[in-house]
Amino acid sequence: MGDATATNPSSPTAAMDPDSEVVFDFLPYLCQYKSGRIHRPGGAPTVPTGTDPATGVVSKDIRAGPASARVYLPPGATGKIPVIIYFHGGGFVVGSPARPGTHNYLNDLVARSGAIGVSGYYRLAPEHKLPAAYDDAWAALRWAVTLGDGEDPWLLEHADLSRVFLAGCSAGANIAHNTAVRASAPGALPDGVTIRGLALVHPYFTGSEAVGGEMAFGPEIRPFMDRTWRFVVSETVGLDDPRVNPFVDDAARKASAGIPCERVLVCVAENDFLLKERALWHHREIKASGYAGEVELFESKGVGHAFHFDMLDSEQGVELQERTVAFIKK
Repeated sequence: MGDATATNPSSPTAAMDPDSEVVFDFLPYLCQYKSGRIHRPGGAPTVPTGTDPATGVVSKDIRAGPASARVYLPPGATGKIPVIIYFHGGGFVVGSPARPGTHNYLNDLVARSGAIGVSGYYRLAPEHKLPAAYDDAWAALRWAVTLGDGEDPWLLEHADLSRVFLAGCSAGANIAHNTAVRASAPGALPDGVTIRGLALVHPYFTGSEAVGGEMAFGPEIRPFMDRTWRFVVSETVGLDDPRVNPFVDDAARKASAGIPCERVLVCVAENDFLLKERALWHHREIKASGYAGEVELFESKGVGHAFHFDMLDSEQGVELQERTVAFIKK
């Protein structure tokens, strides 16, 4: 992983071809070539909106100003119900709400929780470096809590803006956290909007200094994390950027402690080599930061990072989903 050159030394033509020489290898997500070409090995498979036959959840894609999202309505929705604003993972460089795993996950979560789901699209790096994704996430949140600028029938009829939740997995959890920080600014959200909870599933955070079990990491890990972070962000001090290291100093700690959420749920996977320790650190640090709300921790045993998208119906996948649903319904 990390920087690599995918040229054959015996082939001078390949060595000189800027469209064949890899200058950044961000496995398993993408390769960037010297010519500037970006290759995403997994492609970008998508599934359409509509009625999900397994759950009865109905979805639609919306575009309103700068906001773009896939919206989910549970079957038989009546009255006012909670709203979950969800951000997908993928290292800030791949993925979308229309990706099969994300779409199926949201159908299941919305069906189990009885909440409206709003899954934000956001621009991807490196073509659109951070803060582009943060800005798009904020636009999606603002769209949702203004009831689609007062024009979306599902939100107008069913959205309970006193029960809004921010959630995400991996890079999406990072986006959810930073969106919560932004929401703490005076007047950032309309009157009557209450963010009840922030659910961080296998969150992507890091830092220049190892914490906990990161002490056992090999010497290549910290430089790899630094390279990949710098690859996705336009301007940064590196791994001590508060957007990726949210308790790095007193100012960052104060901003994280001030998130306007009543509860925080941090979910980790036992075999998540790169990110588990940092998620546990986040759980410890937010409890110690002066954050006034409740903090909860849930661990999935015997599984790795973002396992649930491929194992939604497994015992661990159902447990994680039910834990998230309980957090929403609490």
